[in-house]
Amino acid sequence: MNRAEKAALQLQAVAVLRMLKETRTYDELADLTGLPAGDLNRYVNGHVLPGVERAHEVVDGVGRDALSDELEARVAFDEEGYVDNSAVVFDQSFLDLVAPVAANAFGFERPDVVLTAATDGITLGAAMASYFDARLAYAKKSKETAVEEFIESRQRLASGIELTYYLPASALSSGQRVLVVDDLIRSGETQELLLDIALQADASVTGVFALIAVGDEGIDRAETLVDAPVGALSTFE
Repeated sequence: MNRAEKAALQLQAVAVLRMLKETRTYDELADLTGLPAGDLNRYVNGHVLPGVERAHEVVDGVGRDALSDELEARVAFDEEGYVDNSAVVFDQSFLDLVAPVAANAFGFERPDVVLTAATDGITLGAAMASYFDARLAYAKKSKETAVEEFIESRQRLASGIELTYYLPASALSSGQRVLVVDDLIRSGETQELLLDIALQADASVTGVFALIAVGDEGIDRAETLVDAPVGALSTFE
């Protein structure tokens, strides 16, 4: 890890601690993290940065659990099981915290392109792309008027509805590393379409990540399609 990467990790840890501090006293934060309250005060107020080892503990350990708890508190389900995650996907600052936690927790290899589906996946995709210093590409259910060449993936869903996604052919190149992300994974059908687009482009998939998994079906399906890490920040039954 070079100096820039160390500094980035330390700043990410501070950002996580500041989020946690919004709803906790320093003593409560100390109980949660196992770090002294005085040290936490200095980190949160910007007087010093945590050491690299402590920063790893915050981002990889307590950070993941805390962000998962925060996400679960913001998500709502209606009587038919539909998910309202607008309080998450509209909060770019929260998603910016998710990116380093997800990257470290699942060990995603650095991608050249983060690929997602319009529209709810775009804000998460932007956060992940920014963290990895990668490009963002998103597939849509309709073709852009001025674009001539597309990668097209089509699938008939279990419901009988046919779903098609289009990605401008210039968005992916052969040999590029691609991380597939989305806000939600339930059946895994959308992720399969995105993975098919990556396959058609002869790209290499470095992983599949979702904020929310509803059940295990989608995660299990994605795991059969890629030889790379697959995971979600929170899973709901």
